[in-house]
Amino acid sequence: MKAVRIIEHGGIDKLIYDEISEPSCPPDKVKIRVKATALNHLDIWVRNGLPGIPIPLPLIMGCDASGTIIEVGSQIKKYITGDDIVVQPGTFCGNCDHCTNGNENYCIQYGIIGETENGTQAEYIILDPVNVHKKSEHLSFSEAASMQLVFMTAYQMLIKRAKLQPNETVLIYGGSSGVGSAAIQICRDLGAQIITTVGDVNKGEFCNKLGAEHVVNHNDKNWFDKVRKITGKSGVNVIFEHVGSATWQQSIRILSKGGRLVTCGATTGADVKINLAHLFMKQQSLLGSTMSSISAFKEVMIKIKEKKYLPVVDKIFPMKNVQDAHEYLENRKQLGKVVMVP
Repeated sequence: MKAVRIIEHGGIDKLIYDEISEPSCPPDKVKIRVKATALNHLDIWVRNGLPGIPIPLPLIMGCDASGTIIEVGSQIKKYITGDDIVVQPGTFCGNCDHCTNGNENYCIQYGIIGETENGTQAEYIILDPVNVHKKSEHLSFSEAASMQLVFMTAYQMLIKRAKLQPNETVLIYGGSSGVGSAAIQICRDLGAQIITTVGDVNKGEFCNKLGAEHVVNHNDKNWFDKVRKITGKSGVNVIFEHVGSATWQQSIRILSKGGRLVTCGATTGADVKINLAHLFMKQQSLLGSTMSSISAFKEVMIKIKEKKYLPVVDKIFPMKNVQDAHEYLENRKQLGKVVMVP
């Protein structure tokens, strides 16, 4: 079968689309014919290498996918051949206190398909049933593949960690990105007031259509003052952060008293400064978040089935053109999600 792999870390030239052996299905797993797979910024980080995180090489890339079950292990009762599914990309032990208490993403053995083990960017994949969920019938395979990782991540951040409330004000960085566009939809459904940052007019219009009431261009040197004006100088209640050092100081300044900053990434750098006096005097909370629990994932899937969260697929590439897809994503050209098909 064909698959996208890396044998060593580096630039897009390290992405290999080649022939490898087709996997066989053990008794406790299901075999899936992949119909579509989505790119995430995690793919870029995995390709480049993540400091302090051992990545097994060679590695099949990808954490999001949709497809059809073509073989079911003898021990599996929940699924049958022919079921159309999407991938739940988080892996965990299932036995520790975190897992048994419903906080699977806190598990010490927590991993992500396509990062800590072989991923989804192949013609066929083998998965544990815990990593499989029925596809919503109203979605195409490309649409369905695009939603899981970004929505479960954004939902965990906003609803479970920051506990965003209706009518609160939220600042979302990079609203046209995959995780940013998911965050806008989650906040719109909740009834929060949405401010988002973008890099150009087209991305701003895109975010407005998704539900953002206010859009500011982060290339404008006065964007911070514009956000303050929107909030009446009181600041924002919640900041949805995944940029890192480039926006950190502005984030702390614009966060309201009792505000919550929740972060899932640091694309511009992870080292930041914190003034503890400012933090405790304004009674702010700084929250980290990674992926989501299984219960949060299922809540997201219900919202998708009810058409409250919608797919935003920007461009579809043939899987053999994976290098072009990575370049497109890395250059921030996308409005929403980038998808590949075998």
